[in-house]
Amino acid sequence: MAVEKWLFPLFSVSFVSLLLFLSAISGFTASSAFFARRSDPTYVRHGQRYPPSFAYYISGGRGDGRRMLRLLLAVYHPRNRYMLHLSHDAPEAERAALASAARLAVPVIRAFGNVDVVGKAGAMTYMGSSALAATLHAAAMLLRLDGGWDWFVTLSAADYPLVTQDDLIHAFSSLPRDLNFIDHTSDLGWKEFHRVQPIIVDAGIYLSKRSQYFQASEKRKTPESFKFFTGSPWVILSRSFIDYCIQGWDNLPRSLLLYFTNVILPQEGYFHSVICNSPEFQNTTVNNDLRYKEWDNSPQMEPLLLNISHFQNMVETGIPFARKFREDDAVLDKIDNEILDRRYRWVTPGAWCSARSWLAYPCSQWKNVDVIRPGRRAEKLRVLMHKLLDEWKLGLSSCRL
Repeated sequence: MAVEKWLFPLFSVSFVSLLLFLSAISGFTASSAFFARRSDPTYVRHGQRYPPSFAYYISGGRGDGRRMLRLLLAVYHPRNRYMLHLSHDAPEAERAALASAARLAVPVIRAFGNVDVVGKAGAMTYMGSSALAATLHAAAMLLRLDGGWDWFVTLSAADYPLVTQDDLIHAFSSLPRDLNFIDHTSDLGWKEFHRVQPIIVDAGIYLSKRSQYFQASEKRKTPESFKFFTGSPWVILSRSFIDYCIQGWDNLPRSLLLYFTNVILPQEGYFHSVICNSPEFQNTTVNNDLRYKEWDNSPQMEPLLLNISHFQNMVETGIPFARKFREDDAVLDKIDNEILDRRYRWVTPGAWCSARSWLAYPCSQWKNVDVIRPGRRAEKLRVLMHKLLDEWKLGLSSCRL
């Protein structure tokens, strides 16, 4: 990848120079071939009659700007909405560079204006409540900015897709749009003593440039007024449930937020406990986070780093996302080439891309973005989603008190 970064601009300059030279001697117009004119963006239609769309919240810390940009391009589709958040430990220059790069990366992002970067970044203490606060902040902004998306997806800079957005949108088109994909359990086991009962204070909430937490010497009892659920912090949540968490019309989300402010790793319990204690939403849960992960024989707090040796297992599952990856690991290039058909600095192509010239970037022009064309790997995802939907209909995957 490092060599490619130097070769691309060198090749581009040389090629444009050649075109300009040819135009001078033969009347050939370089701009008409290399810089193809874009058609105006089509209107994005939302609602049950049209394909669903996703609101992506992509988060990272200091030094993650490049990874977040690559992830953005890999999961980009004009129908979706994107919110990028570099935590406050990242320098302002990196945040500004990410915002500029996201806007200038490809013409379609500028045309649709569906990518935003959080300007006033907050802390994201891994073990504390500031990360949960940042997630809720992003969800609130996405609700305000766009009235059409159907599911809220959380990703970190260490994640990557295993399907195209056309495949994902196609698979979700046949699902009830109030479903929530959230790994959860009320069987706390060892977590009750080590995660539920300890009391902590996240310094990132009230001190600038701090990402530590302080733990009280005493513990508190496991809650009795609500059932504590825990699970994966990575979720795909329906718009209706996110709206409920932000608005909190029956006060459950706010009450639990006050409690989870002092819980270790609240992102592993807040959404899970809110949804499973809400009569309105507890039957909308699919007990799966739709992430491929590999764990050690004695599981640690984080999954193993994925590499080329995991590639075949990843693609066979049909799971749409995977984590964690090293920055620019070779397996990411393999995913780009063999699954996403994505080239360096391109977005993942879809049915909306309409440029046909071999000289033009395929998505430099676009047509109806409401048209979806599933690819060759869509079938595995369809089978997985059908299985999960059957389990949900049988009541096998919803909250169990």
